[in-house]
Amino acid sequence: MHSIIEAAAMIAAGAKPRALVEECLARIDDRAGEGARVFLKLHADEARAAADFYHRLHAAGRAPSPFAGIPISAKDLFDVAGDVTTAGSVILRDAPPAQDDAPAIARLRAAGFITMGRTNMTEFAFSGLGINPHYDTPRNPYDRAAARIPGGSSSGAAVSVTDGMAFGAIGTDTGGSCRIPAALCGIVGFKPTAHRVPTQGAFPLSTSLDSIGPLTATVECAAVLDAVLAGEPIAPLQPFPVQGLRLAVPQTKVLDNVEPAVSGAFDAALTLLRKAGAVITDIPLREFSELPQINAKGGLSAAESYAIHRPLLAKHAKRYDPRVLARILRGQEQDAADYIDLVKARADFIRRIAPLTAPYDALVMPTVPVIAPRLAELAADDAYRHTNALVLRNPSIANFLDRCAISIPCHRAGDAPVGLMLIGEHDADRRLLAIAAGIEKVVAPRCA
Repeated sequence: MHSIIEAAAMIAAGAKPRALVEECLARIDDRAGEGARVFLKLHADEARAAADFYHRLHAAGRAPSPFAGIPISAKDLFDVAGDVTTAGSVILRDAPPAQDDAPAIARLRAAGFITMGRTNMTEFAFSGLGINPHYDTPRNPYDRAAARIPGGSSSGAAVSVTDGMAFGAIGTDTGGSCRIPAALCGIVGFKPTAHRVPTQGAFPLSTSLDSIGPLTATVECAAVLDAVLAGEPIAPLQPFPVQGLRLAVPQTKVLDNVEPAVSGAFDAALTLLRKAGAVITDIPLREFSELPQINAKGGLSAAESYAIHRPLLAKHAKRYDPRVLARILRGQEQDAADYIDLVKARADFIRRIAPLTAPYDALVMPTVPVIAPRLAELAADDAYRHTNALVLRNPSIANFLDRCAISIPCHRAGDAPVGLMLIGEHDADRRLLAIAAGIEKVVAPRCA
């Protein structure tokens, strides 16, 4: 698995972007059918042509950025001019092709990144497990023989990076959909403050919670893609010193039901950070116990997704993944007053949490409390619902708080992937990335 930074160095040293594209295509073809699970549409010819074009621009000193010619992947819910945006569903297959690129895609193209294709995902992005009964489910590269889940909803995005089918990926994150698959597959996943990247041209799940972020090999790579997506200049990321870093570990909810493999990796990471000089404090944050009640009727995702899907449901309800459909239909439980109360409750929750976390540089917790389960273990609906709620529990806190958050691998090389999640403040995205880059040096193995 190469990083975006390494790929840029290779191009600067004279490597042809076409070679990078061909390497990704070879990996897509060399995964015993996995490439077909990961990519719902592959832009092979277009990628080759773009690579040759950027080679000529680099040779002439006219490349739009040092990253021009680097292959990435895009989640299936982004509009790409000429493609049908199916959002992991069969319902939209006959929709007209997109006329324009989504702003996120347009910004990546303007920087010279090459989109290899559209990656698989949970239907309409409404699950943290990554299971898709319509197009099959990408297998987790950690233990593909056991058919473990990749995490979702940006399932194909994570596997495309981990398997070297792309050097980075663009996903969305409404309740953890970048960070969950990153944690379970052993890479970096970043969720920006929601308004940081325009969401137009990305099929919505929850207009209040949706955000667009990268999945990459390293934090520095995530910072590059984040800057491009946010329309900011690409600047070198200076890792924040770990010595004296103030980290808070919430003691309510986020450490419940943590599997031994996860708790072992998490505790080991905290030990390493303390040895490196970080000041780590346990804080109660009992307010987190209020979230199940606040979201008892399905929360903002259910209400807003139901509003989005109501016209489609009238014609195509039987064609939805039944497990996704059940979550969308929870929106029927809320009337206008319920929704208004929920919006007010969220604003109040954000207001009350702010002074409790202000003294710290970041909150730290396991991204998800389990390692990737086997697909077979989730065949029963009860197991699916329980595991889905469990993997979404910690990451969704950042979305509800409207903050930035990142997952960094913290397991030992060769062990099941485990993510360490950092939650920063609202609009403190670049600071959090710098903090994460410092922490990555201490806790993260480089995945093979």
